[in-house]
Formats: sequence, C-alpha cells, structure tokens
Amino acid sequence: MILTTVSIPLVFLLVVIVFISIAIYSAVNEKKRRNAMQLLADSLHFRFSADKDRHLPKRFHFLEDFGKGNNRYAQNVFTGQANGEAITFFEYHFETTSRDSEGETTTYHHYFSVFTLSMPRNFPELVVKPEGLFAKLGQALGFDDIDFESYEFSKRYEVKSKDKKFAYDFCNGSMIDYLLNKPNLVIEVENQTLALTRRGKFSTQTIQHYLNDLQTIRSLMPDYLFSSP
Repeated sequence: MILTTVSIPLVFLLVVIVFISIAIYSAVNEKKRRNAMQLLADSLHFRFSADKDRHLPKRFHFLEDFGKGNNRYAQNVFTGQANGEAITFFEYHFETTSRDSEGETTTYHHYFSVFTLSMPRNFPELVVKPEGLFAKLGQALGFDDIDFESYEFSKRYEVKSKDKKFAYDFCNGSMIDYLLNKPNLVIEVENQTLALTRRGKFSTQTIQHYLNDLQTIRSLMPDYLFSSP
C-alpha cells in the first residue's frame, strides 16, 4: 500500500516533467525555425512577420481550403516583390472538430503553406491539382475535368475552369512539360492572384522550392494573356 501511495505522485511528476520537456523542446525548435525564416526573408529582401494575421485569409477567401473549419489565421508571413510583381507567402491554419459515440470532441489542426503572386490583370478561376480518387469518381459520374492532348498530363492532373480557352492557354506545352516534373503542385488562379498551396508548414527548403515554382509558372504564362483585349 505504501509503495502504491508513493508511486502515484512519482508517476504524475514524471508525466509533468515529460510534458514540460516536450513544450520546451518545441518552443526552442520553433524559435530556431523562425530565426531561420527571418534570415531567409532578409536574404530575399522580403518583410517577415511571425504574428498571427486573421485578415490575410479573408483576402484570399477564394482559395479552395480557405472556407473550411474555424479559427482561421495566417502566420509567418513573407511579403515582397520579384520582377515588379507582389509576392506574399505564409502558413495557413484552420481547425475542424469531430465527436465520437461517447460525445467526446476532438480538435484537429490543419496547416498549409501558401505562395501567392499578384498579376497585372484579372483572370478567370482555374484550379490545377493532382488527380485523386474523388476526381476519378467525379469523372465517372459525369463531372467536367478538362482534358489535354498530353495523355500523361490529363492522367496526372485535374484541371477545372469555366473558361476552357484560358485553361488551354495556361496549360500550354511548356507549362505541361514543367508540371509533369512537379507531380504534387496545386495551382489556383483567380482575378489577379496566382497561388500555389501545399499541406504542412514551411521549411526553408520548401520555401525556396515553391518560390522558384511560383515564379517559373508565372513566366510560362504566355505574354498574350497579359495584353489588352
């Protein structure tokens, strides 16, 4: 009985120590990550803010995942310019909840990395994303997915837009060749925004890769798309 009485507070103390250690470790790692992002922002001549921003998601409300869940905010926001066009990229967070059969509620945190570029004119809505199971089921049920002469591209990517001509102009031969080597890109265009999104938080490596992809995709859009109608 004495052993049991003594061991309970010891176990509780060990659990507390473990949780505190995990919290400290996470805080130290997050500080290192943000310091690395600040250094990257300085090297890119971008502004950087680690603060939560609840207004920025409203600005990009048209992006596919931005209407989901609750407690939506942007964080670790980079803003700057490249080739005279404004670029903003950030981590996006939202929460969803589920309730089990016993009434217990579980909260899930979802994180996305979002890279956006502001273009000099408006464009129709366009989504280009990897072909998934639900897209294949949708096609079987008759939902539209724009097909292209490249069978490999049509098999690997789902392309949706109400303006098929713009979709074909955007997904030109050079763009298709590029995207075939980038199987996981999710591209969205609407109004003056070109956006790339990926699940998960930033790392300095993913920032560099996706920033390069964003600028390359912009450069592969034909010049005639930007000329006056």
